[in-house]
Amino acid sequence: MEAKPGRPAVLQPRWKRVVGSTGPVPRPRHGHRAVAIKELMVVFGGGNEGIVDELHVYNTATNQWFIPAVRGDIPPGCAAYGFVCDGTRLLVFGGMVEYGKYSNDLYELQASRWEWKRLKAKAPKNGPPPCPRLGHSFSLIGSRCYLFGGLANDSEDPKNNIPRYLNDLYCLELRPGSSVVGWEIPATSGPPPPPRESHTAVVTTNHGASRLIIYGGMSGINICGRGAFSEVSAFKTCLPGFPGAPCAIKITEGLGHHHFSYIPATTSYTNPSAGSSIKHNLGLFESFFNLYLRKDSNYAK
Repeated sequence: MEAKPGRPAVLQPRWKRVVGSTGPVPRPRHGHRAVAIKELMVVFGGGNEGIVDELHVYNTATNQWFIPAVRGDIPPGCAAYGFVCDGTRLLVFGGMVEYGKYSNDLYELQASRWEWKRLKAKAPKNGPPPCPRLGHSFSLIGSRCYLFGGLANDSEDPKNNIPRYLNDLYCLELRPGSSVVGWEIPATSGPPPPPRESHTAVVTTNHGASRLIIYGGMSGINICGRGAFSEVSAFKTCLPGFPGAPCAIKITEGLGHHHFSYIPATTSYTNPSAGSSIKHNLGLFESFFNLYLRKDSNYAK
C-alpha cells in the first residue's frame, strides 16, 4: 500500500502461491466456481474427463481443505454454472451436467448446516423462464440475482450440439434467509450487449445507483479467435442503495470502483498483456457510458 498526502492508499496487488495446505485437495479441473464465506472458500463442480460433483471447502485461516458432510437435495455435478453467496447461503443455477446437456435447475446450499435444497422459482409474468445454459453470469445485488447471457443448445440430441449464444437478462428475487420468489424480466434501456458466454459481470455502486458491468466473453470459435469480445457494456440501472456482491465468471473481480482482470498467459501470442493483471477504473467507464447514452436514459441521471 502506498499513500500520498491527502490521497488514499493505492492497492498494489501481488500474487502469492499458497503452499503447505493440508486435507483433501481438490483434483485438477476447469469450469468450477468458488465463493467466499468469511474465511472459507467454497469450491464446487467443474470438469476434467467428466463432470465433477464434489464440494470442497478451504479455510484460509488454517490453510486446510475439508469436505463437508452434505445432505438434502444434492445436485448433480455441473460446470460453467452460476454461483453466488448471500450471507451463509449459496445459490447454484444452470451449467453443463454432461456433454451437450445443460441445466436450468436452481439449488440452494445452507452453509451453516451444509444442506442442499432444490428451489422452484415462479416463471416471469412477461415471458418464459431462463432456458438451460452454461457460461452465464449470475450476480447478486441486495435481494436479487441478475442472470445474463450464456450458451444454450438448441438440439434435442445432446450429441448433436447446436449452439445458441444468449444476451437475455433475468432477475431472481430472493426470500430473506432461504428460498426464492420468482424470475422477472426487467425492462432495460439502451442497446444490450451482444450475445456471449464465459464473460464476466461486476457490480459497481456510485452515488446510490448500482450498475452491472459486462466484460469480455466468447460468441464462437475460442477465446483467442474472432469470437472473443473485449468491449465493456452497461445496461439497466439496478436497485439503488445496495453495494451488492460481485459474482465474476472466471478471472475478473470488482473492488470498489476498480475492476481487475487477469489475462491468462496462454493467450500471449495474441495479447501482449497476457499473464498480467489489468486494473480498470470503473469511474472512467461510467463517464464513457454517460457520454454515449441518451440523456433520458437511467444512466445519464
